Amino acid sequence: MRVVLVDAGGTNIGSVRYALQRLGTDAELTSDAARIRAATHVILPGVGAAAPGMRRLREAGLVDVLRGLTQPVLGVCLGMQLLCERSEEGDTECLGVVPATVRRFDDMPGLRVPHMGWNGLSREREHPLTTGLDEGDTAYFVHSYMVPSGDYTLASSDHGVLFSAMVASGNFMGMQFHPERSAGVGARLLRNFLSL
Repeated sequence: MRVVLVDAGGTNIGSVRYALQRLGTDAELTSDAARIRAATHVILPGVGAAAPGMRRLREAGLVDVLRGLTQPVLGVCLGMQLLCERSEEGDTECLGVVPATVRRFDDMPGLRVPHMGWNGLSREREHPLTTGLDEGDTAYFVHSYMVPSGDYTLASSDHGVLFSAMVASGNFMGMQFHPERSAGVGARLLRNFLSL
């Protein structure tokens, strides 16, 4: 197994890498297209805003590389949002491999944006990535923009509105939360990805 972390400048790369090491997997950090194509599993981490994230991928020449991958690909946090068609954040065209538009949480009384902290996960459909996910499991989120629920939603969460906590479209999957900060649940879900 050859796991790579796409080096797109995300600040959570170190913690994702450490979480994988705890699972016995040493992931290479790279922006080299040939190494990414040769990997068995590709993880696109990210923290920050959509426009700078896509700009870094374009500057590294990785947009078409990522779109063309056929092995399991996992987007984490901003990385999941970048898998979508567009983001309202900066009106940004994204990778377009998940048929969704990323939207900002609406301002509502008593609802904090960004959505930050532990929140419940509800499985919406069966998928190898959600194996062992139980009702009542929680994960750690930090985000102001979300992917609405749709046919691609594997698990949802609620922050004034139901949104996609996990998605899948073909070989492209995503987790809006931080699995590397989500204790045993996050470790289990990362292990599921590595077993694909």
